[in-house]
Amino acid sequence: MGKIDRHIKKYKVNYLSIVLLLIAYYFCLPKQLFKDPTATVITSSNNDLLGAQIAKDGQWRFPHNDSIPEKFKTCILHFEDEYFYKHPGFNPVSIAKALRDNLKSGGVKRGGSTLTQQVIRLSRKGQNRSYVEKLKELILATRLELRESKDKILAYYSSNAPFGGNVVGLDAASWRYFNRNANDLSWAESATLAVLPNAPSLIYPGKNQERLLKKRNRLLKKLLSNAIIDSLTYNLAIIEGLPQKPYPLPQIAPHLLQKVSKSHYGQFVKTSINKPLQEQVNHIVKAHYNQLSQNEIYNAAVLVLDVKNRHVLAYVGNTPTDKTHQNEVDIIDKPRSTGSILKPFLYAAMLDSGDLLPHTLVADVPTQFGNYNPENYNKTYDGAVPASRALSRSLNVPAVRMLQQFGLDRYHHYLKQLRLKDLKYPASHYGLSLVLGGAESNLWDLCKSYAALSSTLNHFSETSSEYFENEFTEPTFLASEVIDFGQKTTDKTLFDAASIYLTYESMKTVNRPESDESWEFFDGSKQIAWKTGTSFGFRDAWAIGTTKDYVVGVWVGNADGEGRPGLVGVQTAAPILFDVFDVLPNSEWFAKPFDEMQQVSICKWSGYRASPNCDVIEEQYIQQNGLKTKPCPFHVLIHLDKNETYQVNSSCEDISNIKHKSWFVLPPLMAHYYKTKNPFYKPLPKFRSDCFGDASVSIDFIYPKTNNTIFLPKDFDGETNQLILKIAHSKPESTVFWYVDETFMGSTKAIHELAIQPKVGKHIITVVDELGNEAKRWIEISK
Repeated sequence: MGKIDRHIKKYKVNYLSIVLLLIAYYFCLPKQLFKDPTATVITSSNNDLLGAQIAKDGQWRFPHNDSIPEKFKTCILHFEDEYFYKHPGFNPVSIAKALRDNLKSGGVKRGGSTLTQQVIRLSRKGQNRSYVEKLKELILATRLELRESKDKILAYYSSNAPFGGNVVGLDAASWRYFNRNANDLSWAESATLAVLPNAPSLIYPGKNQERLLKKRNRLLKKLLSNAIIDSLTYNLAIIEGLPQKPYPLPQIAPHLLQKVSKSHYGQFVKTSINKPLQEQVNHIVKAHYNQLSQNEIYNAAVLVLDVKNRHVLAYVGNTPTDKTHQNEVDIIDKPRSTGSILKPFLYAAMLDSGDLLPHTLVADVPTQFGNYNPENYNKTYDGAVPASRALSRSLNVPAVRMLQQFGLDRYHHYLKQLRLKDLKYPASHYGLSLVLGGAESNLWDLCKSYAALSSTLNHFSETSSEYFENEFTEPTFLASEVIDFGQKTTDKTLFDAASIYLTYESMKTVNRPESDESWEFFDGSKQIAWKTGTSFGFRDAWAIGTTKDYVVGVWVGNADGEGRPGLVGVQTAAPILFDVFDVLPNSEWFAKPFDEMQQVSICKWSGYRASPNCDVIEEQYIQQNGLKTKPCPFHVLIHLDKNETYQVNSSCEDISNIKHKSWFVLPPLMAHYYKTKNPFYKPLPKFRSDCFGDASVSIDFIYPKTNNTIFLPKDFDGETNQLILKIAHSKPESTVFWYVDETFMGSTKAIHELAIQPKVGKHIITVVDELGNEAKRWIEISK
């Protein structure tokens, strides 16, 4: 034992030196060899290149790729390092030959470096080519061989070798010089790229092309000699030309690339994009842009989602316009005025809460709430219209009246549950205009919301009538991401399945764009629930549609917010929507969620639950909460004479001669407009003159509206125009007396209209009929 101790003591310095050298050797190689910035690269779900964003240092350097195509691998080994899989990182024979040749020539004529040494040299960029540096490379190469596999080292080389100009790495070179993936290169193309790192300047056109061609063909000849390729392949390969100029990299989804680079900069990202679909949508947008730009409408965006997995299938953030018209702006996530695109959510919320049935008649009459005076797009009124038709026709007045009835705060709460991130203010900030475009949202959030509703229906049908807790989740553009819909539950997430289904049934009946002459045929082949929207001032046009499998969202307008005549959802956005659905596979319609529905008797004319007075009844399936709605208020039982000409009662007719009949009666203001669109609407018959106990009378103003401020313009002669007063009377044959500020102005009968010329200031209009029934309205006349 003492002898060993003396030996260690005698040579401890030597042993310590060895240990220190081994430690230094172990740590001499950096953990990360290459720290250069890389390009952001996105591919489709099938690994097709969609686009790339150049690295920060201006180099086309793709992220590291461990996969090396066999053809390139064969070529690079036969050209650079045939003993690669046999040496420990350096080749003594090659080094000796290089040293001999260099000493003879007095300069560097031959390198003798292995591929492993070249990887080290590439990682130590900027170092002088000297024998000392060569020794360092040799040591580091052996260390790299101990740490990494041969294939990994080869992958380092192919990902970082220079290929001329600002092209670095095999993947970038393959696309820049041959416009295809490295796995798809021919033998000639693979050989060309194999010889390039040895002399990258040869890629440029001109006299260098001949040298490059000779180097490539010598390598191909070597492959033939080694029986790697046969003579036919060799003969075909040597007649292939060389690349003449770099190709631009594909830019199939440039705005998605822009979005990906924000969160995955410098990474290789496999997206969920369906490349053929993306290219078709690009073509559709370009074709429509060419037409729209003639009307100075320059921007549009399209988003296509897969309902079942919530993957983004196509992402077109803008048109192929120019920088002047902000072609680089990604519209999909930008807030824009919503127009009518939020109306279906109000309809669904009212169904869900039991405030409405699908076809309940709602008022469509001139309406004013304070200073807010909503109007329909066509400036006309239907008097009364089924709620489903009000939605499909996108009527503004019924929507605002429904919102006022439902409650602004309640509706705002539902919208917040949809996670619309641009809905930043309380309900009072938006007011009743919230349902007509008073708020802002973006195409991403809106498509996400419709996809969540469609998915809710799908899941309800696919499970035992259950919902998922996390239905309203964010879509994803990452192919690897699997959406977690959460746990199953019997409780609805937001809207019950029946309310969503009935909403979609109403949206399915929307008329197609006028330009689509065969939309009836299209309707039968592809059933789509869809909605358009147009913002105030014709600044934003929307169209969003959904089937069981897909959601397509379209926005059209100008990125700078400039409005244009004709920038209307149904005219500009809807044609794009249906062109996109044309290239998508057909989908079955949603299954009816019977477990959330109840079959009840519905009054055909009013859409309410049938009352005993309803004469025409239909059996329909409604949402469960619809049972809370009141029975039909518009059918009354009246008593007629035997000829059914007059109303009578026991004061003027024998009971045995009285006929009892159900009659559809609307309030006078609704009836006034309703009968202009419904010629078969019959007002109540008059009471026979000898009868007493006349039924109740109702009077309502058609014009002016409540608390209205009116400006009376002057005509060409300088005379102030008159103000035309109008009322609706449930018994038009009555005589009505008109007063302005208690001053009698005249009387009317049958047609209740009166022209007056009031002075500037506040006035009260009073109307009184011959039975003493009256109505009042305050107005203000301004200069």
